[in-house]
Amino acid sequence: MIHTCPGVSNLKSPTLEIKICPRCGEEVEIFSDDMKATCQGCNLEIFNDIVSCVQWCKYARECVGDEMFNTYAPEKN
Repeated sequence: MIHTCPGVSNLKSPTLEIKICPRCGEEVEIFSDDMKATCQGCNLEIFNDIVSCVQWCKYARECVGDEMFNTYAPEKN
């Protein structure tokens, strides 16, 4: 039996990822719960692909709380 939702783990316990800037090739650090980060080499905004259960699960607000819910699923308010 699952006691916690596995779909929200990267939001509740963010992990650091390294992405490569498509413009200048610089490494960009971005946390799994960040929507975007700015490349220090060329100032390009790098977006994170956050497809989260918060956007579709009917229990999302109860699971993650109001603040995180409003950040990742504002259209559901």
